[in-house]
Amino acid sequence: MESLSSNPDLAWDLESFSEAKRAIEFVKQFETTLCVYSATVQQLYTNYDMFFPEEWEGKMVLLPNPAAFHDTFNHVAPESVTATGLYIIPGGFVGKSGLFLANVQDKDGERSLGKRQVPFEAGMRAIMERRPKSDPFLPVLAKGDLRELEQSWPVLHLHRVNPNSVEHLSGFDKTSIASVIQEKLESLFHALS
Repeated sequence: MESLSSNPDLAWDLESFSEAKRAIEFVKQFETTLCVYSATVQQLYTNYDMFFPEEWEGKMVLLPNPAAFHDTFNHVAPESVTATGLYIIPGGFVGKSGLFLANVQDKDGERSLGKRQVPFEAGMRAIMERRPKSDPFLPVLAKGDLRELEQSWPVLHLHRVNPNSVEHLSGFDKTSIASVIQEKLESLFHALS
């Protein structure tokens, strides 16, 4: 866990969750299907494991696979990763099954679900198809994206990375980032169907 002191973005807090077990079950389903970004070290992790160490009660620790260093992209500047305002929500939150894509409103420090929710895959595909190739929609997670609504429902906020805006990446790396994120999303869509 030594790397956590140099990269605090890999330890996510779960202490404030009233239903931490539900949050853990929810986020675990994205372990192999969504990439994680760390602004502190400007890295994008495409291959990592989630741990919930007993000695760090109330924390989720993300550890990049050390044997797969080629699955980590370096020099991904924070300006190339932006918040989307879109959330993945469990269907149970809206009385349905599966996952949904929704917006969340933040008023006076209280978050509440927006008026429209669409099935996750259909919503993601629609957004991705509408984006120009020069600015694709490539969702990733960052520290703080696992949140709780209405004191019990875990949700995941999505960031997006635009590899074309990263000056220090080669064309090959830019294409690789887009490809791996899209492949992982396809595997998530497949797992959900």
